[in-house]
Amino acid sequence: MSTAKVSEPISGDKAYQVRARAALPLLVRQAEAGAPIFYSDLAEELGMPNPRNLNYVLGSIGQSLELLSKTWKSKVPPIQCLVVNKNTGLPGEGIGGFLVKKEDFASLPLRQKRAIVEAELQHVFSYARWREVLEALELEATTSDFTAFVRKAAGGVSGGESEQHKTLKMYVAQNPKVVGLGPNSSKGATEYPLPSGDCLDVSFGGNKVWVAAEVKSSISTEGDIVRGLFQCVKYRAVMEAVLLSKSRPQNARAVLVLGSKLPSSLIPLRNMLGVEVVEDVSPTNS
Repeated sequence: MSTAKVSEPISGDKAYQVRARAALPLLVRQAEAGAPIFYSDLAEELGMPNPRNLNYVLGSIGQSLELLSKTWKSKVPPIQCLVVNKNTGLPGEGIGGFLVKKEDFASLPLRQKRAIVEAELQHVFSYARWREVLEALELEATTSDFTAFVRKAAGGVSGGESEQHKTLKMYVAQNPKVVGLGPNSSKGATEYPLPSGDCLDVSFGGNKVWVAAEVKSSISTEGDIVRGLFQCVKYRAVMEAVLLSKSRPQNARAVLVLGSKLPSSLIPLRNMLGVEVVEDVSPTNS
């Protein structure tokens, strides 16, 4: 039996049940934002050192939603579908037991898995009763107000390009591995122009995926980093529109590359916006 099905509902005192009660409001936040979340990012926000332990946490959530579905006589979508692997973009194999069609999810071809998960995600995003779900399970919705951060970020951009930014940008361009591309990937182009009038710090073109890197050096302020998060949201949308105009699949990634750690205060915002962040990148450590 899978870990997901071994897990018990969230009402108990076991460590994974306590974490499940903390995780579900975060997943509701992600559902309302229309943004999946990586295992590693959710684990970080929950203060869990090992993302693998999320299997029991998510299984507990799944069991609770199934029980609620029976009580309500109405299907509550498997919100745990939102938690995906960074490499595959798919939830763990345990999700198969919570799908409408009880198929052997693990044995399906990758393309079929993607189609099934995408359909479930649409149900999750369009479901209008997530706040009622939290209330039924006696949980509080998470509240994150980033007004002060956004105001600071909108306060203006500093002057010319610093040497630290230029050095990090060139390093990222020369090392596609920083943004998760393979060793045979072509080097990136810097200051790549978009039809919106913006320029990508670094652009890695490819037949399968187009990857942009927005770079913030180690001297970047918190406001600069917040700007970078929102710039990634914008760039990804523009890049997908460019690909659409060329009748190509809208497979684009916009990654925020930091020369420092992401401030812990910005972890929820990163997750809510669905931005991929690579931290502590330093040309001197290569």
